Amino acid sequence: MIGAIILRDLANAWRGGGLLLPLLFFLLVATLFPFAVGPDAPLLARIGGGTLWVAALLAALLPVDRLVEPDRAAGVIDQYALRGIPDEMVALAKMVAHWIGFGPPLMLAALPASVLFGMDGDALWRVELGLLAGTPALAALAVAVAALTAGLRSAGALAGLLMLPLVVPVLIFGAGMLDPMGAGALKLLAATALLIVAATPFVAGAALRAARD
Repeated sequence: MIGAIILRDLANAWRGGGLLLPLLFFLLVATLFPFAVGPDAPLLARIGGGTLWVAALLAALLPVDRLVEPDRAAGVIDQYALRGIPDEMVALAKMVAHWIGFGPPLMLAALPASVLFGMDGDALWRVELGLLAGTPALAALAVAVAALTAGLRSAGALAGLLMLPLVVPVLIFGAGMLDPMGAGALKLLAATALLIVAATPFVAGAALRAARD
């Protein structure tokens, strides 16, 4: 059943533009930022990785108001519960669908973005490895925040305010991987991401039950 929920969420995201918007936003940031900074190649190479991480964070946040609220308002979440599907399972499926929708495309988009920032192969490798480890945490936080704010007025703005402080450790450790001396940053990033991914189904599931009650 979890596979059916994932496929349904991906189909809905594709029809609503939820799969293209994060990718286009990421590429737009990567394209415009070098123009704003100027033709300083060493500076662009130094700040490029951190800029890509911020763009990835904001790209994960873009569709947050469409992750849970449309299904809650339409009664789909209630139908899942009536069929005996645990809320934690629904939250896990939405988390996986959200990551599939933006994680791998962003990793591919980082290839042309790295050229714009003049990053060398070693820096690109560290960015890609960090995105592989960190984007599941971004997807998990987006789903958790979406479940917590479902049904509230101005939920999109509130979700952003809630998610940005929570994602700071992921951002710090992800950007820390760009330092050649930051060998331990990957382990810290992976541990943080694992903790967030493991906790999200329970947090989001409890929020879905509370909204239903």
